[in-house]
Amino acid sequence: MDLRLNGKTALVTGASRGIGLAVVRTLAAEGVRVVAAGRNPGPELAAAGAKSVAVDLTDPAGAAHLVTEAVAELGGLDILVNNVGGGDGDLPGGFLDQSDAQWAEVMDLNFFATVRVTRAALPALLERRGAIVNLSSISARVPLGSPIAYATAKAATTAFGKAIAEEFGPRGVRVNTVSPGPVRTDMWESPTGYGAGVAEAMGVPHADLLAGLPAQVGMVVDRLVEPDEVAALIAYLASPLAAATTGADHLIDGGAVKTL
Repeated sequence: MDLRLNGKTALVTGASRGIGLAVVRTLAAEGVRVVAAGRNPGPELAAAGAKSVAVDLTDPAGAAHLVTEAVAELGGLDILVNNVGGGDGDLPGGFLDQSDAQWAEVMDLNFFATVRVTRAALPALLERRGAIVNLSSISARVPLGSPIAYATAKAATTAFGKAIAEEFGPRGVRVNTVSPGPVRTDMWESPTGYGAGVAEAMGVPHADLLAGLPAQVGMVVDRLVEPDEVAALIAYLASPLAAATTGADHLIDGGAVKTL
């Protein structure tokens, strides 16, 4: 299917690995010129044909710097994918175990980075009547106690997308949210990531945790979601084929969320 994205321009945050890297590759394959942002951009981004920018989006000045670099490189902006985030630093533990500093760190990465980049990018997106896709999580709909700060930040991200869609839709900018379930990324698979921390806290081998995770979270498919599957949904929502789709939160969770 031709998504009619050839020649468009995009900025993707959190692009160095996982879902972000998959989004860069998918958009580039559709003929999109991409600026890819990450704390430590790797050679994979260049191999995908993207221009990489090293930036820390928990720094309040980082968003404006990034958008300025992207618009200068691309000559304008059609698509913004706010993928930056992660639960890696929010290790298992209850509410009373989390300090203000830990909450601030998780909120900065998973919510305020999206707010700041969106604010900086909107003038350019308004010029092109562009599209924004924000990455949330099923944790926003089904918070299970831990990771509590991550789930709260993602709930805020989902609400933010809805509000921005309402305000800027009449001016031509579409905003959608994508909420994955467990995705086969380093967050779950790395021996030092969140999944490994959960396994240790539960006293089970990491491999056993991953094998049982789809059933444990209620997925009706027997595997984790693939990053390329999430990227394909994001590319569609950013494309002209989804011109009437805005203000919506799109689950890609293998059937884990049971509510309407």
